[in-house]
Amino acid sequence: MRTVRDISILDSIPVLVRAALNVPVANGRVTNTFRLRKAIPTIEYLQKKHARVILIGHLGELGTETLQPVYEAMKEFIPKLQFCPVTTGEVARDAVRKLPAGGVLMLENLRRDKGEVANNTIFAKALAEFADVFVEDSFDVCHRSHASVVGIPLFLPSYAGLLVEEEVRELTKALTPSHPAVAVIGGAKFSTKEPVITKLLESYDRVFVGGALGNDFTKAMGYDVGASLVSSADSKVIKSLLGNRKLAVPLDAVVGHAEAKKQEGHVVSLDSIQKDEVIHDDGPKTSAMLEKIVKDAKTVLWNGPLGNYENGYTDATFALARVIAKSSAHSIIGGGDTDAAIEELGMRDKFSFISTGGGAMLDFIAKGTLPGLQALELGT
Repeated sequence: MRTVRDISILDSIPVLVRAALNVPVANGRVTNTFRLRKAIPTIEYLQKKHARVILIGHLGELGTETLQPVYEAMKEFIPKLQFCPVTTGEVARDAVRKLPAGGVLMLENLRRDKGEVANNTIFAKALAEFADVFVEDSFDVCHRSHASVVGIPLFLPSYAGLLVEEEVRELTKALTPSHPAVAVIGGAKFSTKEPVITKLLESYDRVFVGGALGNDFTKAMGYDVGASLVSSADSKVIKSLLGNRKLAVPLDAVVGHAEAKKQEGHVVSLDSIQKDEVIHDDGPKTSAMLEKIVKDAKTVLWNGPLGNYENGYTDATFALARVIAKSSAHSIIGGGDTDAAIEELGMRDKFSFISTGGGAMLDFIAKGTLPGLQALELGT
């Protein structure tokens, strides 16, 4: 995989950089700058080589969000950063033309154009026309077949940025872990996580499935999960995974009514969940089991929270973060809420590697590559 360091001439060359700009925003302000900080090394490398840097990226899922708050946050790291309120067209072309050597320009949210998610060739070509070189540095979207990920490399010489290079190097280590190796997969959406669970059961000694994902397994074991979130997954598939002795599942749960505040939740055994109750978090027995499993591990892979993190059910997630942080294991962490928990606890320096990807991290571990990485290999 060619990286940005392999670009021979950069002086005054316009370089299109797909950056990880999809960060949490509340009340018009960025609340977590982790991904933005991880984007800086590639940008600074290009600036020092006197390239003209054009940043593209997305924010949110609706296609209506603006990158203006991200621009304001990014100015803390790149003081002379410029912003263009559109993504393509004459206004954008004019802004690119005026960009000096060493300058950095951020274009508006890619997803404001439907051609981005649709991988529209015309949109990809319009973006490619801004530059002479493309640098993919947004690992978090490398599992998406979007125009800015797999379309642009059809039109420009394409390279991996320093962040993508680091992600591939570090996540490749997770494919051949030192043993004992433990994987923890939380969050929801069993259908998207079945491939990685199956893959991990081949190479890891223990694989724990918790959070909302654990509800599917609890239900498949014959327990009543009440009104808890479950997927439409085939129970036969889940039962076949339950037959693997390496698989570990929750032992207890924190439950309450659907809208219950954290202080209103109570711990129950799995056979005591009432029909009108919702599982909000993994319980203390589950946390104690995880502590035992992690304690002697040499590799720990973790993606996804163990409870309804966004609504304040953080105990199991925080407990696991603290256990991994204290261990001597090589720890590889990823996922938005997982990252938010580590940020809240102030423990970033306690983990070996924190990925900027959630779904991209899981897909890479399951498949060993991603569409965005393959596009760099196959591109111009």
